[in-house]
Amino acid sequence: MIELRRLSVCSGGFALENLELRLPAGGYGVLMGSTGSGKTTLLEAICGLRVVTGGSVLLDGVDVTRWSVGSRGIGYVPQDAGLFPLLSVREHLAFGLELRRVSRREISRRVEEVAAALGITPLLSRTPKHLSGGEARRVAIGRAIAFHPQLLLLDEPLSALDEDRRLQLLELLRHIHREERVTTLHVTHSSDEAAAVGEHFFRLEDGRVQGCRL
Repeated sequence: MIELRRLSVCSGGFALENLELRLPAGGYGVLMGSTGSGKTTLLEAICGLRVVTGGSVLLDGVDVTRWSVGSRGIGYVPQDAGLFPLLSVREHLAFGLELRRVSRREISRRVEEVAAALGITPLLSRTPKHLSGGEARRVAIGRAIAFHPQLLLLDEPLSALDEDRRLQLLELLRHIHREERVTTLHVTHSSDEAAAVGEHFFRLEDGRVQGCRL
């Protein structure tokens, strides 16, 4: 479960104040809103990349507001995929597991499992410059889920993809949620995309988060 209690965060001259949001454990939430409304800033605050100036972020009832990024157990897929240019696909999938000192045997098993689920096994030896946009998104999603996060944050994961690849990734996200049952918060401006994957819907508008219907 993810819960925001009166959360406030600043980004330069932009501020969000007293935001409230509650997404139940295992739920798939979609956060919509216009460009510039603060959706990315909110995700960055949840995962610890933005300093929270007030209120709390709770995961499964535990206040993680002052925890470091790595200790929160959150998988994050930014808009640009955020891949490391010198790491192979295999190294990306192993990254979070290595940080958590998982055994080499378990890392190898989990990397193979995630790669198979995402359809990227043939790409394991490649670096990001040899990946298409859709392949890079799959790798970013794999890196985010490989260590079994408590919460998965997806920031416009289907942007700048052609229609065929968008449909493929939508089905992939549905499959991942069925199999992993990780609590997910997915940011998009597309109501069609939201309807395809979401169970709970929120809109960030005029500095407030409200539950909504499509």
